[in-house]
Amino acid sequence: MDKLKELYNIYYYISPLDQADSAESNRLLNLYWSGICFFVTLAFLVLELVFKREYYHEHRLQILYMAGACLSIALSFVLSIATKNVSREKAYILKTLPFYVIYCWCGTTCPIILFYNQANHYNGLIVFLCATNIVLCIFTASLPLLAVIFASCAAMVPGVVRFFGVYGTFNYAVAVLIIFVLFFINRYRLKQRIALVKKQRSIIEAKTFGNFTILHEGKAIKFSRSKTTELVAYLICKNGSSVNTKELLCALYGEHADSARYGSSLRVLISDAKRTFAELEIQNFFTAEYNNFRINPEAVKCDYYDFLAGDSKAIKAYAGEFMSQYSWAEDTAAFLERKALA
Repeated sequence: MDKLKELYNIYYYISPLDQADSAESNRLLNLYWSGICFFVTLAFLVLELVFKREYYHEHRLQILYMAGACLSIALSFVLSIATKNVSREKAYILKTLPFYVIYCWCGTTCPIILFYNQANHYNGLIVFLCATNIVLCIFTASLPLLAVIFASCAAMVPGVVRFFGVYGTFNYAVAVLIIFVLFFINRYRLKQRIALVKKQRSIIEAKTFGNFTILHEGKAIKFSRSKTTELVAYLICKNGSSVNTKELLCALYGEHADSARYGSSLRVLISDAKRTFAELEIQNFFTAEYNNFRINPEAVKCDYYDFLAGDSKAIKAYAGEFMSQYSWAEDTAAFLERKALA
């Protein structure tokens, strides 16, 4: 048992803080995916209620499934919005919670109910297997997800043995094995990506006290456009939180900036940042997903982040100036001043 634990820690264990960036990706994916799924599921529910109202008792389980799905998806959407600005220490749990709300109802609970209560038992089983495989291919794997999958697989075993016999049980065992292989592949790849990010931390440094500068191997990173430096500075100031296009436009071009006039300029800056980091072989640092942009704080050494973590050297090094060349940094500078005095 100790040997297995040691192997798991080496190849698969990831601390909650290290998963904060992946949790934000899960949150954004769930935010946009749940919005689309809500309207699709609601449309099917309305069709069921309108065209099969005379056969309600025969289709009540499907109606219950879709009604519950609409509620869980709506709740998940709200939670995805509410957890945008949670601290990185809590992101691992809180930002993936919205996704679990949908999966636990649509991917496990309802398929198990359908599996045991319908004449056609394949329906619930296929929904569960398909939903679980899709989830493992799209979202990052976590231990709570593994626990839910394991409990759901175990709950279906008695029914599989009773309904499908020995041959069906063998096929089910193979399908479950594939699911767990996918889980550990997903987990291993995530750990490898995080290891790469941590390695980059030794060669990327952001200096925010005074004027902002970002360094690669001790040399200032030169972007094609000076405004790109401000874009990166703003994202570093946001400490890993996602920023949408509208917020970036306001920060870079003023409160009255509109996407019609400045949108193309912002796209040029984003392309410049991507290209520059790619040329320097910096990976998983600058992320653009679903019209949202962020940097991964775990990939950069930064005096601002050290200050927030309570590092005494960083606190002493702060002399009242924070990204002095940018007006939008004044509020953060005032916050740091109060924290330093406290």
